[in-house]
Amino acid sequence: MTNKIKLALYVGVAAAAVFGGVYLLTDRSSPPATAANQSTSAGAEQGEDHDEGGPIKMTASERAARGIATARVGMRILSDEVVVPGEVMLDLYRSAQVTPRISAQVVARHVKLGDQVKAGQRLVTLSSVEMADAQGALVVATREWQRVRELGRDIVSERRYVEAQVTAEQARAKVLAFGLTPDQATALVKTNDASKATGTFDLLTAQDGTVASDKFVVGEIVAPGRVLFQITDERRVWVEAQLTAAQAGDAKVGAQVRVLVDGDHEFGGHIVQAYHMLNETTRTLPIRVEVNNADDALHPGQFVNVAVEVGSGQQTLAVPESAITLMDGNATVFMVEGNELHPTAIDIGEKRASWVEVKAGLAEGDEIATTQVFLLKSLIQKSKMGEGH
Repeated sequence: MTNKIKLALYVGVAAAAVFGGVYLLTDRSSPPATAANQSTSAGAEQGEDHDEGGPIKMTASERAARGIATARVGMRILSDEVVVPGEVMLDLYRSAQVTPRISAQVVARHVKLGDQVKAGQRLVTLSSVEMADAQGALVVATREWQRVRELGRDIVSERRYVEAQVTAEQARAKVLAFGLTPDQATALVKTNDASKATGTFDLLTAQDGTVASDKFVVGEIVAPGRVLFQITDERRVWVEAQLTAAQAGDAKVGAQVRVLVDGDHEFGGHIVQAYHMLNETTRTLPIRVEVNNADDALHPGQFVNVAVEVGSGQQTLAVPESAITLMDGNATVFMVEGNELHPTAIDIGEKRASWVEVKAGLAEGDEIATTQVFLLKSLIQKSKMGEGH
């Protein structure tokens, strides 16, 4: 090797040592930044910013489609409650029974169990010997009254004139009492034909509603007062609950209650009546609760539990328990602002019934989501996980 080549090698090694020493002195923890490293660092910073959680954008129609209900935060008196057994019943003030007034045979039915009917609708056709006699008497009496009236008081005696009028009116009243409607009686009289007095007639419903009972068969002979149909408006039902005498003292008419079904479903209602006599067997005092049943979720005879507020309490800002979820260890609600739902941490206090006291984090009038909060929570968590990747 020549002296020139050896000199070049010595110079190269020395230069490497000098620059390596500079590198070690300036940064002993990491290599020089590259474009790839800078990109990774920026992405990590963006991910950390998103992990703080942001609002969920959702219009009112989109919330409704997902079953998300909202309500305004307000003041409420929180009191204790007792849970007692109850039974769903028909609202008798919205129900009607359809019965014959005379002995008759069922000729034809026109509706069946579960059908929706309108007031004045034909339900069943009956046939009766008594009705046939009454219809025939109506045709004869009406024809006689028409003839006497045409002759006038100057031709017939006063007694005959009055007797013909009264007989016709009594004959009409009789068929109406037997179950013929005024329109049916008028139509029969207009025919002026006694052969039309066949004894058949229809029973009509007096109200809108659902056919809740129809225990009879075509061809059956039914006695007066036999219930052929029960028509009820099931959009509202009663729940009868049993309270002790002490508990009943705190149950006021108009008070709100909760009707609990299978531990998973809850319906709001209010007390409409309170009995004034103890049940002789159970020694309890029943109360009657009216419940909105527009979704047809409750049915007569169904056993439920009824949560009734008792005792006195103080008025405080409160939200439904269903509106609260736990996020990052904090009680959280979703506040609605336009088309956005913001997760908002709140400081909670005592819980009474299905309501929770709010000490801080909300103000009266704020709008919050009251249902599907776990869905909203999962949407935020899913968003965080997606952006973290």
